[in-house]
Amino acid sequence: MSTAPLEPLAQVTAFLNRRHTSFIDGRSIDVHAGEVAEVFNPASGAPLAQLVMAGAEQVEQAVAAAQRAFRAGVWSGLRPADRERILLRFAEVVEAHGEELAQLETLNQGKSIHIARAIEVGASVEYMRYMAGWATKLEGQTLDVSIPVPPGTHYNAYTRREPVGVVAGIVPWNFPLMIAIWKIIPALAAGCTIVIKPADETPLTALRLAELAIEAGIPPGVLNVLVGRGASAGAALVADPRVAKVTFTGSTPVGKLIGTAALQNMTRFSLELGGKNPMLVLPDADLGKAVGGALMGGLLNQGQVCAAASRIYVQRSRYNDFVEALAAAVKGMSIGAGMDPTAQINPLVSRRQQSSVLGHLDKARAQGAQVVTGGAAPELPGFFVQPTVLAGVEQSMAAAREEIFGPVLSVLAYDSVDEALTLVNDSQYGLAASLWTNDLSQAMRLIPQIEAGTVWVNTHVPLDPNLPFGGHKQSGVGREFGRGAVEAFTELKSVCIAY
Repeated sequence: MSTAPLEPLAQVTAFLNRRHTSFIDGRSIDVHAGEVAEVFNPASGAPLAQLVMAGAEQVEQAVAAAQRAFRAGVWSGLRPADRERILLRFAEVVEAHGEELAQLETLNQGKSIHIARAIEVGASVEYMRYMAGWATKLEGQTLDVSIPVPPGTHYNAYTRREPVGVVAGIVPWNFPLMIAIWKIIPALAAGCTIVIKPADETPLTALRLAELAIEAGIPPGVLNVLVGRGASAGAALVADPRVAKVTFTGSTPVGKLIGTAALQNMTRFSLELGGKNPMLVLPDADLGKAVGGALMGGLLNQGQVCAAASRIYVQRSRYNDFVEALAAAVKGMSIGAGMDPTAQINPLVSRRQQSSVLGHLDKARAQGAQVVTGGAAPELPGFFVQPTVLAGVEQSMAAAREEIFGPVLSVLAYDSVDEALTLVNDSQYGLAASLWTNDLSQAMRLIPQIEAGTVWVNTHVPLDPNLPFGGHKQSGVGREFGRGAVEAFTELKSVCIAY
């Protein structure tokens, strides 16, 4: 077990010692009444910071501030090049405060400081710079039209993309900083204003990000952060008729509720939802590389990744060898706090999530799955679950069908590749999948037949700002990243001029 965590920076400690409120119209607002809640350090279970939760009044203030800023044109009215310049400056400010943000994220969410530095901060800064460039590249089309009346009239027709307006961005607890940035930067690049509602468990980096946005030159009211309960503040935000677009990342059941509520006002929405993502290891695959891919794809952030590899299909003749190698690798992983640079497995985000994962493991045992290694909570304070390999999993078991969102790798056997393809697609979800093979013909045959928004070959889980990401089936509606992410925050207007 690991026992030597890093000491937090002085500015991190100072931030944690503040009582936090929502950040609206360029400042942390004064709230004289309301529910006071605590967020916790997942590594110890101890309180980390205090929050005053938003009520109806704060939701009203946040949406009103975003609407005022949008209508006044303090952001959308800037030249696209000026929006790009300010967003690039925002990226520089985030990078300069990178260690502070990484430590806040690790202390609040539980993940490894290495992941917080490399992904939550490092990859997010790259994303910010990529998306900033789209501010100057939105475009329409000129169109030839054949309108016959009145006789002799000519027409000039074209389309233009305009910012949709006020955006509500609802952010989950697994990558709180990064996913907030995924929503904020394309919305701002398009000229929108935004209200971010972070998860109850992990609001701290979003609040610090809003402060840094003001430092970077983003006008007050353009980026607001609402700290509140999902069932109250989040629901009120989604239902507000002044919100023109909702972007949500989270579970499929909650996403359905949000989509239904948004439709009441015909609010545009995009939903990046759950996944039960298959990893298909073909008979010719390098087992060593596939085992390494399962560790990275399945245990990154303790498996709290929507695209995690959580059901692994291995040809029956190689099944035992794969399970043995995977279990040996998992058994040797060190467990400890995210602030301990030597720890390979860190706590889950909350006591509730720990209980949920342990409940899934109990169900797996009851249904006949074999726990090869792990399967319990270690004797540590905090919200830990041992990394676990399940063998003997059948397609009908919950371990192969339900999103566990923890450090659990379920390994299933198949006989023929065509049987494996059927098993891979036998899911309500379709977010991501990976294929492990050196047979180019098999890969090219199978890729079009796999029902998933992303198919990786000989890797699992890497993302890129230019590569669209989103789901098929009940894994969501819409795409993150690339041109489509920015265009999703615009309305397409047709213009027709007679002369």
